[in-house]
Amino acid sequence: MLGLAMAEYRGDRVIAIDANPDAGTLGDRLVGEAQAGRRTVRDLLRDLDQVRTSTQLSGYTHLAGRLRVLTSEQAPELSEMFSERDYERVLRLLSIYHELLLTDCGTGLVHSAMQGTLRHADSLVVVGAPTKDGASRAARTLQWLATHQDSSGRFRYRDLVRDAVVVLSCDRQSRYVDDTVIRDYFASRVRAVVELPADPHLATGDIIDLDALAPATRDAVLELAAVVADGFQSRTHGLASHGFRTDHADRQAGMR
Repeated sequence: MLGLAMAEYRGDRVIAIDANPDAGTLGDRLVGEAQAGRRTVRDLLRDLDQVRTSTQLSGYTHLAGRLRVLTSEQAPELSEMFSERDYERVLRLLSIYHELLLTDCGTGLVHSAMQGTLRHADSLVVVGAPTKDGASRAARTLQWLATHQDSSGRFRYRDLVRDAVVVLSCDRQSRYVDDTVIRDYFASRVRAVVELPADPHLATGDIIDLDALAPATRDAVLELAAVVADGFQSRTHGLASHGFRTDHADRQAGMR
């Protein structure tokens, strides 16, 4: 939904990438299972060196409204092979033709593809729920990121955590859990917390249509997009900081 809102209301070229090594559902929720499996990131990786234009690239992606979508391989034995190197190769190409790249990750923080995602991320969105298990999983994710030391002893992800946005998906709630306590806990550790109301349209697990959301849910999605975008200028460094724009200039010069 964040990708749909960003693509709909911003002038950027936006693409969502499914980097989940466990056959992620991003494509299912945006273009449908049958369509998502027709062209995947594995196809793009196979032909990566042959893609020279945005038109050629579009042959490997899907369109959901104005949002471009690059889906993951649905066969578990192939999706598990998606590595940090694969992710970076894809990212370098996508950064040529898009200003905003959203990566949907799996839950394995130490998986190779996730390490690539974190290394190149300028902003982080963590999804939890106002329940004991949902809040605990999100809290453990943030704790691991905040305390993880790389080989040089640096806490590489602490700035990502401080600037993160936590989304509390309220499709599950309990009167035995004080959601105010959960919200306050995350609010003291990250830049912003956004609550996403329960919504009958989302509960079906089918393709997401922004126009089919209840007004309160749609408002929450737009708030999330605005909060994330608020950090673009002052808190993120952009694709150029990863050397991608320089590579593009060199490549274009070589082509000329």
